[in-house]
Amino acid sequence: MVATAATSAFFPVASSPPESGAKTSSKLGGVPANVDARGIKSKSSSTGNLQVKANAQAPSKVNGTKIGVMEGLKNEDNVQSPPPRTFINQLPDWSMLLAAITTIFLAAEKQWMMLDWKPRRPDMLMDPFGLGKIVQDGFGFRQNFSIRSYEIGADRTASIETLMNHLQETALNHVKSAGLLGDGFGSTPEMCKRNLIWVVTKMQIMVDRYPTWGDDVQVDTFVAASGKYGMRRDWLVRDCKSGDILTRASSVCVMMNKETRRVSRIPDEVRAEIGSYFVDTPPVLDEDGRKLPKLDEASADHVRTGLMPRWSDLDVNQHVNNVKYIGWILESAPLPIAESHELYSITVEYRRECRRDSVVESLTAVSGGGMGGLADSGYVECQHLLRLEGGAEILKARTEWRPKYPNCFGTLGQLPSENA
Repeated sequence: MVATAATSAFFPVASSPPESGAKTSSKLGGVPANVDARGIKSKSSSTGNLQVKANAQAPSKVNGTKIGVMEGLKNEDNVQSPPPRTFINQLPDWSMLLAAITTIFLAAEKQWMMLDWKPRRPDMLMDPFGLGKIVQDGFGFRQNFSIRSYEIGADRTASIETLMNHLQETALNHVKSAGLLGDGFGSTPEMCKRNLIWVVTKMQIMVDRYPTWGDDVQVDTFVAASGKYGMRRDWLVRDCKSGDILTRASSVCVMMNKETRRVSRIPDEVRAEIGSYFVDTPPVLDEDGRKLPKLDEASADHVRTGLMPRWSDLDVNQHVNNVKYIGWILESAPLPIAESHELYSITVEYRRECRRDSVVESLTAVSGGGMGGLADSGYVECQHLLRLEGGAEILKARTEWRPKYPNCFGTLGQLPSENA
């Protein structure tokens, strides 16, 4: 009975009304308010709940002595009551809290010890995001690359486009690490104010050895002045394990107004930004001063037409990326040369830009009118021209090829001469 009363204090249940309430209702001649037509009582209102609770808390008498609910339970069940709730036994488990705090401090101490707080020289400044580091007392920039599986060609070595992408990436990260990257694609803040961008006019690449899948390469780059209107950038690509030089490259850039598309002189404000990063060293490659010959349908051995840029071929300046041009050049290169030889030298002179809606033609002529004496020595030289469908030149180029295998010279006599 006592347990039922204690439960009713928290979970009100339907119960018979007190006798006094029944008597009052019978005196008035009516039906109690919480009884429906079927004679079933509904749940009482909040007043009824309070009444039940009050009844549950009312002390009962045992042998004429008033006792509480807990005392009644003790007498009935003979179970010891729990200790009273005090401030001490309500506190959390201090041992678990101390263990959690100790774990946090140990983890923080481990991370702290892993940090290298040794002072660094200017040539040891490291980019925290892994984009490279400033070297050579602030004049150069260095970045490492790992050759991925999707960057190799059919001969399991990195393609020339892969190497050129590495060169371009280090050039932009050099500008970014130096704090000179504005809103444009490699443009400094002062260049952005004047709506100027860099454009490549000439590039030379010499490959001593192509890296293979899984190799790690180290790319160093630095800049120098080139006349009154240009800037020269050089690259050295080394094998990270052996330190051998794999590739040497040099390019010349000029400034162009983004709206008028005309070449501009370097403003004094821009020269003040970049002048402190110029080195006074000779280029890593001797300039190839040979004039690139004119090329047309009559003098070309192979012609590839209908080349169109894809959306992914465009850069942020909305013209075709320079690396894509190299792929178009090789589209018209004779397949037997590509199979038996590897490209080891390329010189490119850029004349105009190519946009998204342009249609391009690629022309290639093998020097000597069908190999000549080059076939006997195993080395092949080709002249290239990229032009718009209307005839305007995009670039001229010269490529030089060396044999991949010493006993493959005989295949050069099978070169087709008709247009592709």
